[in-house]
Amino acid sequence: MARRKTTLTAAAVAATALAAACGATPTYNYKGEADPRGTEFRVGPLDHLSVVVWKNKDLSADVVVRPDGVITLPLIGDVRAAERTPSEIQKDLAHRYLEFLKNEEVVVSVAIAQVNSYYFTVSGNVEHAGLYTSKAYVSTVEAVAMAGGPNKYAGDGIYIVRGQPGTPRKIPIDLPAATSGEHPEQNLTVVRGDVIVVP
Repeated sequence: MARRKTTLTAAAVAATALAAACGATPTYNYKGEADPRGTEFRVGPLDHLSVVVWKNKDLSADVVVRPDGVITLPLIGDVRAAERTPSEIQKDLAHRYLEFLKNEEVVVSVAIAQVNSYYFTVSGNVEHAGLYTSKAYVSTVEAVAMAGGPNKYAGDGIYIVRGQPGTPRKIPIDLPAATSGEHPEQNLTVVRGDVIVVP
C-alpha cells in the first residue's frame, strides 16, 4: 500500500513538472466573455447625445451626460441615461412626452453624437501606464500598444481585471500568442472600465 502511494505521488510530481516545462497555463473560457461589439452601446458619463423630437425643435436638444449619469431635457427635466442604450432612452422619452404631446406627434430619436465614456487602464511594465480613452472599441493587444507596449521588465503573461467592484475576475492573457494570432481568442475586446495589468 505504501509502495503504491509513493508511486502515485511520484507520478503526480512528474506530471506537474512536465506541465511546467511545456509552459502549460490554466485554461480559461474566453468565449464566455461578452463582446461589446455585438450589442448596442450603453451610454456613459460625458457622452454627447442628440435628442430629436419630430416637429418640435424647442424640445430637441444636444446634451452631455453628466457625471451622475443624468441628462436634462426641455419640458420633462432630468432623465437617467447612463448604462442605458439609445433605444432604451428613446422609449423612455417617448413615453414621458406623451403627457404633454398628442400621440401622433411623439416621434423621438436618440443618437450618440460623441463617445467619451469608453475608458480603460493599462498598468504595470509598459512604457506609458495610465488611463486611456477611445472613440471606438479596441482589443487587448491594441490597448497595450496604446500604452507604448511592454517595457524591458515585462513578462509574456498579462491579465485583465474585469467586473464590478468587490467581485472582479482576473482574465489571463498570453500576450505573444494573442499578438501573433496563434490564440486570437485571447485578444479580447476591452470593456469599459477594464484594467490591463502587465506584470
